[in-house]
Amino acid sequence: MATTVAPGSHMAAVKPCMSSSQRTYMSCTAKFGTNSEVGVWRRLKSSSHISATRSFSQSLKSGPVKSVKVVTRAMSGAAENTPLPGLPIDLRGKRAFIAGVADDHGYGWAISKALAAAGAEILVGTWVPALNIFESSLRRGKFDESRILPDGSLMEITKVYPLDAVFDSPEDVPEDIKTNKRYLGSSNWTVKEVVESVKQDFGSIDILVHSLANGPEVTKPLLETSRYGYLAAISASSYSYVSLLKHFAPIMNPGGASLSLTYIASERIIPGYGGGMSSAKAALESDTRVLAFEAGRKHNIRVNTISAGPLRSRAAKAIGFIDMMIDYSSENAPLQKELSAEEVGNAAAFLASPLASAITGTVLYVDNGLNAMGVGVDSPVFENLDIPKAVK
Repeated sequence: MATTVAPGSHMAAVKPCMSSSQRTYMSCTAKFGTNSEVGVWRRLKSSSHISATRSFSQSLKSGPVKSVKVVTRAMSGAAENTPLPGLPIDLRGKRAFIAGVADDHGYGWAISKALAAAGAEILVGTWVPALNIFESSLRRGKFDESRILPDGSLMEITKVYPLDAVFDSPEDVPEDIKTNKRYLGSSNWTVKEVVESVKQDFGSIDILVHSLANGPEVTKPLLETSRYGYLAAISASSYSYVSLLKHFAPIMNPGGASLSLTYIASERIIPGYGGGMSSAKAALESDTRVLAFEAGRKHNIRVNTISAGPLRSRAAKAIGFIDMMIDYSSENAPLQKELSAEEVGNAAAFLASPLASAITGTVLYVDNGLNAMGVGVDSPVFENLDIPKAVK
């Protein structure tokens, strides 16, 4: 389990209310109102100049999505200088590398879509054993419905790189991995090699997203976790972020942004989330603060992490109790609704944008407010209290 004003709410212009002649001050108002997910996507749409000229509704009438395949590219030149109204998320001309995208169900995919909707060019790193299936699904159009952007066009992934972030360089790869049939046919997939390939292909990036984690013994209680399992969780889930930023930072443009995904188990007890994964997430959050200082001073890069609520992704289902965690959140969080991947994607787009230019070293909670709760209000202990329920 592993916002800006623009995606989360509508902001009316706040007009100055001071008379230049009388220098008297009058009350000023700014109206904020929550909107539907459709509204969120529309605002993301307004932040990028998409090449599509046909609406999504028109594309549905004219035939399958494939027949109107239009892609969104990072745009540069005159379009970058065109002023945009309000406070949009504008990532035109920016290039993002998202590590850990292997299907169209997880937060990594949602973040990729949000960044693309804001105008960024998308590169992804996919775990080597999952690479063939992922690329095949892309080619065959299995992800086309999931790739639809606000204007009806399809998110384009400019390039997919094989990546195993557990290994920093070829010298670190043990022989049994080199000869493993799941790795045969792929090359240059260690962190150092991937960064070198990106540099050769594109020169630089602006946004780095770490959306990967693995704990081979995640279903075991911490007391039953082996040293191997514990260190493997730390290596794949937290040090991999240090390694990615260490190698990518030299080719990131100044003012760039780096993001990772964490979970509330880093600071609260979540029974069942074992195998050292809670420790790995705690390390990830601590590293976020230190990296924010070091990368900020040395490379002018912002470093933040999003503590996302539970999602029914394929990766989360491996833990075995994801449905219970979602039900628990829906019953006990201040906002009684199921968290969507798009909401996390929108928050990531905000953190990657100039709107968050002074935010770094931060854990941003995107979990319907569950992190703020001290008790589970669905407990029988509170059955006699008049606790309000969400209006359906």
